[in-house]
Amino acid sequence: MSIPVAIADLATATSEYGFAYLLTVRDDLRAHIVAVTPTWEGERLVMDVGRGTAHNAIERPSISLCYPPREDGGYSLIVDGDAVVDDGSTVSFAPTGAVLHRPASAGFAGGPTGCGSDCEPVGPSGG
Repeated sequence: MSIPVAIADLATATSEYGFAYLLTVRDDLRAHIVAVTPTWEGERLVMDVGRGTAHNAIERPSISLCYPPREDGGYSLIVDGDAVVDDGSTVSFAPTGAVLHRPASAGFAGGPTGCGSDCEPVGPSGG
């Protein structure tokens, strides 16, 4: 589930988290996941990465960040976007959508967003 959000809302949401997992796709189409500490530069998230991650982002620039929950039962913040590799080791990431997500509790019948898990759109109006 990907919900478009205003950059201002996403900047506020990411400030509540520490690090994120950056998800890229390898040449063999397997997921490649690394821990990163993105920072905002204008409307983009920027992070230092290794050669393999940079290569993946160049070849397949649609990438995702997953900020893990801050506490048990909390929400993960999942951000999708498009990457540019600036100097061979820095990924600049333009977010295209985000959602707060956590597994649904037993008996959960689905929320107003239509997500089968307990999802919440990021932003004041849910988008």
